[in-house]
Amino acid sequence: MINLDVQHCGSSILISATGELDKGAGEVLQRVLDRVTMHERELLVDLHAVEAMDIDGLLHLLSLHRRAEGMRLRVLVTGWQPQPQQCMATVAGIPGPRAATGERYALAGFRRLLEEKAQRARDHSDSADGWLSHV
Repeated sequence: MINLDVQHCGSSILISATGELDKGAGEVLQRVLDRVTMHERELLVDLHAVEAMDIDGLLHLLSLHRRAEGMRLRVLVTGWQPQPQQCMATVAGIPGPRAATGERYALAGFRRLLEEKAQRARDHSDSADGWLSHV
């Protein structure tokens, strides 16, 4: 479960996240952008207190980022913890611990790669679960 503290500071929105970025995070993250006005120019997402993330959580974060950019917000995600970074590294196919995926997240090409690979992994998992449930 994810909890968000949202603050509006001048032309910036600060989201401080606490908990786990997982399947349930989507609706909570969506509501943040529903309150954006034309005065905001930046979205800062602080993940210092997010210790765990799964593929669904990664997809929700990427969706938030894409929607925010579509609203002409500049997005910065900070405070990447080891497990969320390792989740991104695994999805991206980057071997080894401590991959610098937090820094790479800022690159649009890396986010697209993550989104494509995460969606494929999720689709594969969903189809495998569906197939196995009938056996």
